[in-house]
Amino acid sequence: MHGANRTGRPFTGDHAGLLLYRTLHRFGFASRPESAGAGDGLRLIACRITNAVKCLPPANKPLPGEVARCNRHLAAEIADLRPRALLALGAIAHGAVLRALALRPSAFPFAHHAVHDLPRGPFVPDGARLFDSYHCSRYNTQTRRLTEAMFAAVLRDLSTFLNGAAR
Repeated sequence: MHGANRTGRPFTGDHAGLLLYRTLHRFGFASRPESAGAGDGLRLIACRITNAVKCLPPANKPLPGEVARCNRHLAAEIADLRPRALLALGAIAHGAVLRALALRPSAFPFAHHAVHDLPRGPFVPDGARLFDSYHCSRYNTQTRRLTEAMFAAVLRDLSTFLNGAAR
């Protein structure tokens, strides 16, 4: 067990969390720039972190069936929160959000730094948006597919949107 499975908080105790929490803190979404575990005092501010898959998948890479089986949990979280903005870290998360909202993937293609206006629905308020980023995994950051500046640009746009300025 490592990462969230060990610490009890998503993206904590693994490489992906380093960039995520540092950037969330930079834009005012976290009370501190690092997370060691669920009881470390870090508070999320006006955001929630969740996973598309609620179990520990083999090789930490969820299979389509696992994403499909867990999707009702993601749909329930979205329904409870009715968020104005969603940030999908990677294509798997992007697809899971679209499935949870019963939206056609072809109408909302995944791309890093893509922003999608979501149609109003029973769990989606008017003007809600889906923001996409490459996943902040060790592989993506070490190969420079995702840089700190690229990730910050996505969070900056998301923060600007939530604070009332249009993109």
